[in-house]
Amino acid sequence: MRIGELTERSGVPSTALRYYEQVGLLPAPNRTSSGYRSYDADVLPRLKFIRAAQAVGLSLTDIHEILRIRDSGSAPCRHVLSLLEQRRAEVAARIRELRQLERDLAELGSASKGLDPAQCDPSGICGVISLQPAIRGLNTSAEV
Repeated sequence: MRIGELTERSGVPSTALRYYEQVGLLPAPNRTSSGYRSYDADVLPRLKFIRAAQAVGLSLTDIHEILRIRDSGSAPCRHVLSLLEQRRAEVAARIRELRQLERDLAELGSASKGLDPAQCDPSGICGVISLQPAIRGLNTSAEV
């Protein structure tokens, strides 16, 4: 099938297909006598896997390694489980960071309720942001 049909059947844009081919996620397709790419139908399950792996947050590098293991004739399941656990830990860490940010924002909102803009220090930019706990001790004389 030509690239347009593959795009239609897979939902993957032709630019992504070409990129996947370039970085080795897809095998190089055959070419017609006029030079058009001609993909085998077996590329569809591979594309479905690539999209599903991306949906759970795996990088193209991770996906490439998984495909390399599969293409060598081995089942990549243990490697996939390891990657998924690593990804889960990253997500959990990010959730903790976001919860802390939410607490900081709530604290900023509470602390800034009593601020009067008329009393804002003209040497600063915004008194609300300067209340942020993470920057309270920041040395303002340091050059950026």
